[in-house]
Amino acid sequence: MSEQRIGLIYRYLKFIQRGFQYPLQLAEGVLNKFFGPENNPLYYLGALTFFFMYIAVISGVVVLIFYDTAVAGAHASVEYMTHDQWYFAGIWRSLHRYSSDGMVLAMFLHLMRRFINDRYNGGRSFSWITGIPMLWMVFITGLLGYWIVWDQLAQFIAVRSFEWIDWLPIIAQPAARNFLTNDGMSDTFFRLMLITHLGLPLFLAAFMLVHTNRLHHPKTNPPKKLAIGITLALLVLALAKPAISHAPADLAIAPSNLNLDWFYMFPFWIMGEWGMEATWVAIGGGTLFAFLLPWLPPKRREPVAVVDLPQCSGCNLCVDDCPYEAIRLELRTDNHPRFRYEAQVIADKCVSCGICMGSCPYSSPFRKSEDLVSAIEMPHFGLKDLKDKVNEALKKPTDAKKIVVIGCSHGVGTKISELDQPGVVGVNVECSGMLPPSFVDYALRNGADGVCLTGCREGDCYHRLGNEFIQKRLTGEREPVLHQKVDRERVKMFLGAKTDKAELVKELEEFSRKLQDEGGKEGTAS
Repeated sequence: MSEQRIGLIYRYLKFIQRGFQYPLQLAEGVLNKFFGPENNPLYYLGALTFFFMYIAVISGVVVLIFYDTAVAGAHASVEYMTHDQWYFAGIWRSLHRYSSDGMVLAMFLHLMRRFINDRYNGGRSFSWITGIPMLWMVFITGLLGYWIVWDQLAQFIAVRSFEWIDWLPIIAQPAARNFLTNDGMSDTFFRLMLITHLGLPLFLAAFMLVHTNRLHHPKTNPPKKLAIGITLALLVLALAKPAISHAPADLAIAPSNLNLDWFYMFPFWIMGEWGMEATWVAIGGGTLFAFLLPWLPPKRREPVAVVDLPQCSGCNLCVDDCPYEAIRLELRTDNHPRFRYEAQVIADKCVSCGICMGSCPYSSPFRKSEDLVSAIEMPHFGLKDLKDKVNEALKKPTDAKKIVVIGCSHGVGTKISELDQPGVVGVNVECSGMLPPSFVDYALRNGADGVCLTGCREGDCYHRLGNEFIQKRLTGEREPVLHQKVDRERVKMFLGAKTDKAELVKELEEFSRKLQDEGGKEGTAS
């Protein structure tokens, strides 16, 4: 592929991402006001996928107790649950239906949100490509769930699915003929569909564990309040609009007036509108494109964290802090007399967030070494580079109280210079979590009246855990901690997205007035 085409694809993808990023952040901001960031459902789409699956599995087991696995009795048993046992089995059936729909919705939104926020390539590509087969497993499982009801909707799904398969040139004998008469559906084949419907979730659960394998502290369970709210919402929906079936399947007639579940059955609409060939192209091509997306266009390999072995004590802090499990402890290779272990970086897992530098005890700007190097840091932006940037900001003359803003490049402070506020000088870093807390102390000792750290919204760190770690380091909950003697009144943390710029400006103005008032009081007292 030519460089021009690669560049065109890159610009097109970026255009789509930027077009959806702003409205997505606005929507997340609205939900934050209603639910709080700790319960915002858009921040827990992956965890909600797990949660919906738990409900679908539990409700499916209950439904199976009442279900007749024979073709002749399947529809009647489902009708019995819906109407005669509506107060128990019927509710569980509806929960099974709506939790399955919720799982599809959560997975799709999770995938789209990762794409819009550009969190699918590099070290994150493994999670992306393992998520694509999971989508297909959920779709097939759901369609089989409709199939085994064996009503007219199931008949439509069965016949249309095999007609779609029959289109393939490799199919010699049209499989759809098995469904052209009522005698064509045997109990054996029907039960095989049921076993497949029950068995696929086992593979899905295994894939979900693999999907989160490279994440440190993955979110696989939603917060308790959100889980309770989702459960109650499903229960209310099950009572207000119980799941119902169509008339029994009859292969002697063509079903009409079907109520399609668009969470699962949109391919059948495509078949009807575009034809079988176009559907294969759309779905097959879309799946292939999704698989290749992390490498379209080929992305320049991000720098990988490097370890300076003479300074590494094997303290394990960087291992515990890495959000992607890209660092591990191994036996030392230099026979150090005091330390037994050393940190080693797994290159293909590293996403270049730099959080490891912020966790390293040797990442101190107060060290006198001319060749200022941390025990672990990014090769393109290490400890010395960060110190030089902070010193450059400290040297800038200001008429007002000087506030040094050290901002995450993905949050509200993408470009600190754009704030254009009196007294505000700034430094951009890849992630707020890559900042060693000692730099706050360093800035305050060398001319800053106040320090403001900015990061992504709470619960939505671009690098998963960076803003959480820096907050805990400032409060002394996580090592390395900010020195106890640092005046916390001169330190501020602001978390927000690009849509929160006006709020950041307001917070900085209030912070500046506060510093001015405190400075005036000190001057009066002296």
